[in-house]
Amino acid sequence: MQLVTEDNITDLAVQRWATAEDPRLAELMTALVRHLHDFAREVRLTEAEWMAAIQWLNRTGQISNEKREEFILTSDVLGLSMLVVQMNHALDPRATPATVLGPFHIEGSPQLGYGEDMSQGLPGTPLYLHGVVTDLDGTPVPGAVLDIWQADNEGLYESQHADVDEARLRAKYTSREDGTYCLRTVAPLGYTIPMDGPVGELISRTEISHFRPAHVHFLLNVPGYEPLITHLFQEGADYLDSDVVFGVKAELVVRYDQREPGPTPDGGSSDVPWFEARYDFVLQPQG
Repeated sequence: MQLVTEDNITDLAVQRWATAEDPRLAELMTALVRHLHDFAREVRLTEAEWMAAIQWLNRTGQISNEKREEFILTSDVLGLSMLVVQMNHALDPRATPATVLGPFHIEGSPQLGYGEDMSQGLPGTPLYLHGVVTDLDGTPVPGAVLDIWQADNEGLYESQHADVDEARLRAKYTSREDGTYCLRTVAPLGYTIPMDGPVGELISRTEISHFRPAHVHFLLNVPGYEPLITHLFQEGADYLDSDVVFGVKAELVVRYDQREPGPTPDGGSSDVPWFEARYDFVLQPQG
């Protein structure tokens, strides 16, 4: 009988997890065991600290639901989400860069037509964002569905409002035959990540900025092309250099041009001042 000691516990645990029937699962779990044990040894983890971590994980699961993914937020603020994105989306330099999904994407956003308003009358300066969806060679991609979401004028998503029970500031737009798209919304604001849960509790004990710069989320999943999850950030916005989820890339920062009342990119007209921003999404073919 082999007795367990501090010196051999890691090897024993690795041997057990190496028996996983799936080779990839065996690879993942044995590496996880080794790194967890190395971490515990490096910091000389105490039992009280171990229990505090277990309780923190419990609370993270308890606060999560179909609209709030606290574990995704955990991954985001640790930089793990962006690391995984970078490793798995080594795209052509001409392609639009990918970023994190974030914890607030949901399925079932309403389908809107070219230039239709997704702001649902919420206050804010109107923003028309338009451009072309193309491939790497500049060929327009028609029929591309752009799944879009953003925070409201308070910097909150609907799941953070106790009295909001419907999707808002979300929509799906489809590029036209020439690859063009146009959406109308309100200019986004910078906002803080949720600080009322376990992640916020942890962040509050550091000097880490808990703010995100003003942005709009995009998801493009077009057959024949690599899926694209990304953000567009407002040029000059606060917190571009300290985004708490590490999502900012220079290629994704766009200028908002102030426009006076008058014609808008969708062929209509605005009776109030508005912002115009242009961005062309470039998709990378699969294979």
